[in-house]
Amino acid sequence: MNDFLYYAPTKVYFGRGAANNAAPYIKAYGAKKVLLHYGGGSARRSGLLDQIENALKENGIDYVSLGGVEPNPKLPLVHEGIALCEKEGVDFILAVGGGSVIDSAKSIALGAANGVDPWRFTMRELTPTCSLPVATVLTIAAAGSEMSNSHVISNPAIPLKKGLGSDITRCVAAFMDPELTYTVPASHTAYGTVDIMMHTMERYFTEDENTELTDRLAEGLLTSVIHAGAAAIKNPEDYDARATLMWASSLSHNGLTGCMKTVPCMTVHQLEHGVSAVFDHVAHGAGLAVLYPAWAKYIYKLAPRRFAAMARNVWGVKNTGDELADALAGIEAMKAYFVSIGAPVSFTELGIGEESFAEIADNITSCGKNTIWSFKPLGNREILEIFRLAL
Repeated sequence: MNDFLYYAPTKVYFGRGAANNAAPYIKAYGAKKVLLHYGGGSARRSGLLDQIENALKENGIDYVSLGGVEPNPKLPLVHEGIALCEKEGVDFILAVGGGSVIDSAKSIALGAANGVDPWRFTMRELTPTCSLPVATVLTIAAAGSEMSNSHVISNPAIPLKKGLGSDITRCVAAFMDPELTYTVPASHTAYGTVDIMMHTMERYFTEDENTELTDRLAEGLLTSVIHAGAAAIKNPEDYDARATLMWASSLSHNGLTGCMKTVPCMTVHQLEHGVSAVFDHVAHGAGLAVLYPAWAKYIYKLAPRRFAAMARNVWGVKNTGDELADALAGIEAMKAYFVSIGAPVSFTELGIGEESFAEIADNITSCGKNTIWSFKPLGNREILEIFRLAL
């Protein structure tokens, strides 16, 4: 068992009406002016933004608003948000939305607090030393950004999509009402389910030994998510299913399932970031659903024990005594589950052909200068082989 440091400072308000706690929390925090950051029109149409704005006014808190966050959140809007914060004297950011909105808010918070382009932090040119406080009213269960130390931003000018991990960026509070996810479309419920599972599995598939407790936590989380994802798609107003997905979103990415483990490289996530940086129409969870089975089939022979354990303990594959056969059966069971909830499992379904693979691989490896790790180094040649398995 490896030593570890576990740090999860986000204060969570969970349950029906949780958003009602946002304004009183911000007032008690001592904030004077808030940036209310959100995505498209759904938060406004639902009445949620009106509710939050009224609550801020009732608590004597001034605010400015910036909407327009897109999936795969973009650097130009981050720059706009930083300029707005500096102009208006913003000292607190409230993100109303899902992972894209939270990630955009985190990047704005870094840029506004440090007085530099936050892309320099993303590119590891600088290390952030401070951040404006960020809280969130969560409306989509998927990314786990509400409790994680990471965020991902796309720079469409390059194009490049990269993540940054820093405890400075952790949300100070998350207001999580599962009822706010009732209107999430079935497709995005499926993509969110996949993202939650991948955050857990990327930490599960490491080369560590003697991590049984953490492995059992991960397997239990995955089993719950598998059932809840299907249930929420069947009945969008199944509160227990929505609540399970929302809480699992946080637990999958707040570091809990990584305790006792070496730091994961989030291989499938890195592959997907390369895809959606070039093809902006690809939803993150959709790309993960396509890439996971291909990556697993490429790599499972290097870690048959771990893949077989996942197959038996999560997917109910009968223990035949043949780890390789059981591992492969588990991969097929995962793929079949993705199909059952309406997620794509091939590049063809995403409208991506082999002629694009070299560009995507170059995007991931900086034109062959870098590799990513997944039981062995993966360079352009290996990534192209994985992509072909995903056709």
